Amino acid sequence: MSKKKIVIALGGNALGNTLAEQMEAVKITAKSIVDLIEEGHQVVISHGNGPQVGMINNAFTEFSKIEKDQPIVPLSVCVAMSQAYIGYDLQNAIREELKNRGKNTPVATMITQVRVNGDDPAFQNPTKPIGKFMSKEQADEFSQKYGYPMKEDAGRGYRRVVASPKPVEIVEIDAIRALVDAGQVVIAGGGGGIPVVLNGNQLKGASAVIDKDFASCVLAKELDADYLIILTAVEKVAINFGKPDVKWLSNITVEEAEKYMEEGHFAPGSMLPKVQAAVDFAASKEGRSALITLLEKAKDGIAGETGTVISK
Repeated sequence: MSKKKIVIALGGNALGNTLAEQMEAVKITAKSIVDLIEEGHQVVISHGNGPQVGMINNAFTEFSKIEKDQPIVPLSVCVAMSQAYIGYDLQNAIREELKNRGKNTPVATMITQVRVNGDDPAFQNPTKPIGKFMSKEQADEFSQKYGYPMKEDAGRGYRRVVASPKPVEIVEIDAIRALVDAGQVVIAGGGGGIPVVLNGNQLKGASAVIDKDFASCVLAKELDADYLIILTAVEKVAINFGKPDVKWLSNITVEEAEKYMEEGHFAPGSMLPKVQAAVDFAASKEGRSALITLLEKAKDGIAGETGTVISK
């Protein structure tokens, strides 16, 4: 197997939902990542942060209720905290697994900012719910106090909503590239990156959440990776999912994937952004491929034995 430069986008199931779950989940995750490193591949890891950033955001919201002079902590800061907290567990688990296999490869987490456009249409129509469910009265009070948009969410109450703009560039890409070129394992772009808007020379945090698969695609392109692996809860992507005529996909072209997207085969909140990111990466340069599969099948997927591979 030829050696590849690989960006792995870990899904939430690779990290768990609580502190205790995360400690256990990353041990299993580390084994699959080190399997690829042992094959000689250069590996960069990105990850989601849904439960973790929600926990941090909720904690600060509750604290602001107790300490009336304490302002709400910006969402961009919550993302930064989640990157460090997840990176801390991940890098230690990967380091331990490497050492258990006789390897001394350094592992580092890069606190990563991702630039978005301030005029991205997503800012005019925030749709990504975060934080706790509230009654209509609580939501109105919260909105009045902090100026946050609130929306009713699936009949379960009201939640704050934020924008989900498209990532434009990885701010720390030169530092990430230097670490990768030096042979280190890098964890970067956690939670889609800290969303920032450029104003002159100043980077200002944005009230937004960036899709981690789209950010991972940008990271992979800027690192000139060979493979983008998007890990999810199923071994392969399917069309007609949940129907009697379900068809599991192994190797498909960019054109075939685009056709399936147009036909509405992939759910907007789950598989669609993964396929969109995979297609974007695979179409961006000759020789690039994207793989969507289970965490424990990543090594087999790179070997061409399973998963859904999208290429030109």
